[in-house]
Amino acid sequence: MQPRKTDLARTALQAHRAPLDMRQRRLLILCDGQRSIAELTALLGQDAAAMVIQLIQAGYLVTGADAAVSTQPAPSVAAATLAPSAAAASAAPVERRRSLVAARIYVLGILEMQRHPNAAALFRDLQQARAEGEVLRVMQSALQVLPALTSEGYCQRVRQRLMEALPVEHCGAFAAIA
Repeated sequence: MQPRKTDLARTALQAHRAPLDMRQRRLLILCDGQRSIAELTALLGQDAAAMVIQLIQAGYLVTGADAAVSTQPAPSVAAATLAPSAAAASAAPVERRRSLVAARIYVLGILEMQRHPNAAALFRDLQQARAEGEVLRVMQSALQVLPALTSEGYCQRVRQRLMEALPVEHCGAFAAIA
């Protein structure tokens, strides 16, 4: 089975407003109709197959057998936005891999996209930071500076994605930054 994106998935990836978490977005990006479930599992971990099923049920993915059906209109947007939440609630909680390195790389990418001297300085500081405490301090500074550089909605999405990537023991230090 080689899942592929539907029009709903393409719209969700472009809009950045769909109720998808970071791993679901990553999975949607990788589902190009060329990769099998085994390849996706190797890339994303053991819960990839369960996420594929959830995204198929939500209307974001179709399989080879469903591809002919995908030319029909997609389900309504209201049903599509409710389905991922219901699927996530019914699924067993999955412990996601979290790491300070992944969080650091994510923040570096966000800072690199900003065209501002403050962001460039924070980018350099975060690149050069070696100690765990120093990395955390620079990432906190970046989250505090980001609202002055971008929109509030974008800042909220960055915070949410960062909280998904950070190890649980460090989330408390970032929760107060809002």
